[in-house]
Amino acid sequence: MKDKLETVKTLLDALPYINKFRDDIIVIKYGGSAQTSEDLKAKFAQDIALLKIVGMKPVIVHGGGKSITNLLNDLNIDTKFIDGQRVTTKESMRIVEMVLSGEVNKSIVSLLNLHGAKAIGISGKDGNFITAIHKDKEKFGYTGIIEDIDPQIVYNILDDNFIPVIAPIASGCSIEHPGFNINADLAASKIAVALNARKVLFLTDTPGVLDKDGKLINVLNIAKTNKLKEDGTISGGMVPKVDACIEALKGGVKKAHIIDGRLEHSLLLEILTSSGIGTCIEL
Repeated sequence: MKDKLETVKTLLDALPYINKFRDDIIVIKYGGSAQTSEDLKAKFAQDIALLKIVGMKPVIVHGGGKSITNLLNDLNIDTKFIDGQRVTTKESMRIVEMVLSGEVNKSIVSLLNLHGAKAIGISGKDGNFITAIHKDKEKFGYTGIIEDIDPQIVYNILDDNFIPVIAPIASGCSIEHPGFNINADLAASKIAVALNARKVLFLTDTPGVLDKDGKLINVLNIAKTNKLKEDGTISGGMVPKVDACIEALKGGVKKAHIIDGRLEHSLLLEILTSSGIGTCIEL
């Protein structure tokens, strides 16, 4: 009986957050270990299914860098990175789209469907959802920056009670153009703004933003985040993630979260509990 009462208590503790976020769009950048571990993949799908059942509207934006690199290596196609971003040649762009819009996107859709969460996979090319321009063609090739987002196709998917799963590929400027490879963190931020999302969450392979002593910082605002970037506390791969959070907040998203995707049910712990996990960045 004690175990049953604990279960009831847990459900009651989650009730205020279910009411608070009901009907809200929540954008989730899915990547890291959560996207590669079979056990974590199943837990992620269960979290998404539950969020959907209790009335929230999850939208998933995924990466797939490791899968892209593995296939390029298998095909003996060189790949290089500058400042942590992939240089996407015209030849490798075909592979990038094949992996992201094909293999990775459809595996996530199948996973969600298997766990009872109806999902539909799209890329930024569908419905001309995301258009982009060259970041720096000479330096980065077909790695682009987002110019415009038309969210109507995503709204249509949500209205039909499906979960959108989005590959960060953008349309080019002509029919001959192969399209653009977009950084998934930045894509999630821009999409959250375009959809007027309540929250955007980034699943990572770290507990969140850490201070100089390696301790988790639970809450930050934009000014403090910028100071931590300036003094080097925030560095490396965490920089584009906090930049994406700041861009989302400035665009009207109320809160941005960087959470540890290595933890089981990390999404539920963040969204449906009072303590939360990871780092919350707010205005």
